[in-house]
Amino acid sequence: MANQNPEQIARDNIDKQLTACGWIIQGIKQVNLNAGLGIAVKEYITDVGPVDYLLFVEGKPCGVIEAKREEEGHRINVHENQGEEYAHAKLKHLKNDPLPFVYISTGEVTRFTDFTDPKPRARELFCFHKPETLRDWLKTNKSLRTRLHYLPKLQIDGLRECQVNAITKLDNSFKENRPRALIQMATGSGKTFTAITFIYRLLKFAKAKRVLFLVDTKNLGEQAEQEFMSFVPNDDNRKFTELYNVQRLKSSYIASDSQVCISTIQRLYSILKGTELDEKAEEENPNEKKYQPKEIPPVEYDPKMPIEFFDFIVIDECHRSIYNLWKQVLEYYDAFEIGLTATPDKRTVGYFDQNLVSEYSHEMAVADGVNVGFEVFIIDTKITQQGGTLWQGEYIEHREKLSRRKRLELQDEDEAYSKQQLDKDVVNPNQIRTIIKTFKDHLPEIFPDRYDKNGVFEVPKTLIFAKTDSHANDIIDIVRQEFAEENKFCKKITYNSDDPKSTLAQFRNDYHPRIAVTVDMIATGTDVKPLECLLFMRDVKSRNYFEQMKGRGTRTIGLDDLRKVTPTAKLTKDHFVIVDAIGVTKSLKTDSRPLEKKPGVPLKDLLQAVAVGAREEELFTTLAGRLTRLDKQLTDKERKQFSEKANGKTVAQVAKELLNAFNPDVLEEIETKVKAENTGASPAAIETIVKAQTEKLQNEAAKVFTGDLNEYIENVRKAHEQRIDLANPDEVIRAGWDKDHASANLALVQDFMLWMEQHKDELLALQIFYNLPYRKRELSFPVIKELYERLLTDNPRLHPFKLWDAFAGLEDKEDEGKLVHRLPRSASPKKELMALVAVVRKALKIDEYLVAFETVVDRNFQEWVFKKQAGATKFTEEQMQWLRLIKEYMTNSFHIEREDFDYNPFNAMGGLGKMWQLFCEQTDEIINELNDALAA
Repeated sequence: MANQNPEQIARDNIDKQLTACGWIIQGIKQVNLNAGLGIAVKEYITDVGPVDYLLFVEGKPCGVIEAKREEEGHRINVHENQGEEYAHAKLKHLKNDPLPFVYISTGEVTRFTDFTDPKPRARELFCFHKPETLRDWLKTNKSLRTRLHYLPKLQIDGLRECQVNAITKLDNSFKENRPRALIQMATGSGKTFTAITFIYRLLKFAKAKRVLFLVDTKNLGEQAEQEFMSFVPNDDNRKFTELYNVQRLKSSYIASDSQVCISTIQRLYSILKGTELDEKAEEENPNEKKYQPKEIPPVEYDPKMPIEFFDFIVIDECHRSIYNLWKQVLEYYDAFEIGLTATPDKRTVGYFDQNLVSEYSHEMAVADGVNVGFEVFIIDTKITQQGGTLWQGEYIEHREKLSRRKRLELQDEDEAYSKQQLDKDVVNPNQIRTIIKTFKDHLPEIFPDRYDKNGVFEVPKTLIFAKTDSHANDIIDIVRQEFAEENKFCKKITYNSDDPKSTLAQFRNDYHPRIAVTVDMIATGTDVKPLECLLFMRDVKSRNYFEQMKGRGTRTIGLDDLRKVTPTAKLTKDHFVIVDAIGVTKSLKTDSRPLEKKPGVPLKDLLQAVAVGAREEELFTTLAGRLTRLDKQLTDKERKQFSEKANGKTVAQVAKELLNAFNPDVLEEIETKVKAENTGASPAAIETIVKAQTEKLQNEAAKVFTGDLNEYIENVRKAHEQRIDLANPDEVIRAGWDKDHASANLALVQDFMLWMEQHKDELLALQIFYNLPYRKRELSFPVIKELYERLLTDNPRLHPFKLWDAFAGLEDKEDEGKLVHRLPRSASPKKELMALVAVVRKALKIDEYLVAFETVVDRNFQEWVFKKQAGATKFTEEQMQWLRLIKEYMTNSFHIEREDFDYNPFNAMGGLGKMWQLFCEQTDEIINELNDALAA
């Protein structure tokens, strides 16, 4: 209508919104309260003047709307008193109590206050509530915000401390009526489980009508649905889905009885826009797409999904899906918003009003044993670092990325390509092959304990991050070739691959595939607990995204479960390895760095440094990392003993205190408290007090490290620890650990040699080895077993397998071209004893190089037989069979006596009688000679 004043324009807009929300608008002279459930009467007379709109529900007044022109939007809150005044006014013709619901609106901005809340506070709305909603609110004894004050104390059974902390603080946030709250929990620490726990409480105790669980990819939605289906609350033996209806939205249809809706933000936006959405649009995180519209099409009111449709919105991975186009989806609903993320940035914290109710970092999760830390292995190649050149006059293969169709074209000039163009514009198969071959060659160094009983190396579950689907295809082909394996050994898991969910399940639960290649499908939010190695062949610029990608390796898994997919595993997963073949760990700084900043320092030196008063951040952080690994290997009895020596504190508590001593948030909290308690004090005085309290915090964390506890820690069982460039070959510049392990290996070897020197006179095995060859006949299985048990009792860090790795690492460092025999690993104690014999022989320089004991026995046997055969003795084939049998027996038992022939394997072949029959009076001589010769 032309020539309207601002007030009339505002009222027209309000009328449209009220009508859309189901209200019938009437003038004071046309009042008919029976015309519908909700009636909005204009200009109703009160004792303080006419109210712009009086709201009736079921014929009874319940609220008011105070209309203001649009220009008043920036100061709309100053009109709150006027709205409240109308709500408390006496209505003409009616005997009314104060009305509970007050809206103030310009038609563009609307604010609402519910005066039944404990502390009524105005909040901004997208639109008005439906009459049905106000009717339901009037029939309840307590409003939602009132009911939140009566949430019962959390039952903590089955919950981690970080989860208890998050839910408890979230409850407090609700009671303070904070509309937004952010929960930061490290990947793998149970964010979704935490969310389902508090959602269950909101539905059961706060009587929430409906909760939205919002994700940004279909994959995350499917995972969340599975977790809801498997969740059993700790106060009921029924599953969540048996108690409440859970619906994952696959179309615009939403069941009226759904109490939890799982949806992508893309689908919710499409519903509010009234458009259909292809499921493929839900496969990728929309915020990572490069295209963003200059003008954002606004969402529109949907009567089938009014603003009050959800009481709570839980936003998973909220650091990446609440901005730009998608922000308005959240602002549409009149709901509490709870963000979940492992990696919040400043923008995320700002969106949630700086209401960070839980901070649980990767370092804290590692210290608590919730996550595992990581180590970094670097592979640098020339072309990866520098790019290459397509030479003039060469026929260059051109390949279409999608169809992979090829053609040849003559290169008409020299053209250099940069490392940024690699695998995008130009593919160099030699570069990919060099990385994969180097990775394969160094896997036994990275995971030295992964040999089966036949000496065959088992590749740990590995995830390779590729740049594109085309890049992934190239990687897969080369992996299969270089590892000489079949198709099932290496698979692609991307949104564009065949049946990715099935392949992902196989990767998680089955032996094959050993290696998976992905672009983005399992870069975030996907749980593959047996995963032990991440190979980065793509760079990542986003800190948050890189943190999420690293998070795929942080999950913990018990030894029994790990062995279901990786049978050669010897220890519980206590770390994972990042193989950086692209420089991703150097291209940006990350918060979840490896805890162990001083990996080459022996544990006893760290303990001593703390005990004598050293107070460095690196020292505390490194010690916390070592203690966390230790905690994973301890038995319950050993943990109890630790606690007794640590003033009642657990290993995890001690590690956490070490981290908190230099935690920036804790230090900032100290400073804030000091300033608040010492108002008016000079900056210098404040600084002095802060310094004193900071030192007190550090000293409190360090005071448990007495000589008694330090000695226990040292000795307790730690080891339980597309043009195609075919013309340019690539070469390795560097392949090795990001941090030098040589000093750590040397320290371990030196500790072992010192231990042997200290006990050489009391342990028979050491007496024998120190006096070889004179006492070699005395070497036997019980003697070696006694040595093994005493060693682990005195210093569990000196496990034979760890010592083998340390000696081998030092040899490799000295001469990488030297052949080092690798010990076939086994969980069998006899195999551990064989490793022990090998490292003792190496330490005492009986063997020049580290060599497996069975190899020593084989070598000595061949020499003994050769000498015997060179003389008058000529063994028959049957005699040789028996001699080989004796040799195999001595490989495991170290010694043989006459009575051993009464047991397996000899008794089944005739025992000592058969031996005598074959060798007659030479029997005892041969037994003695073999005892002398084979163990030499």
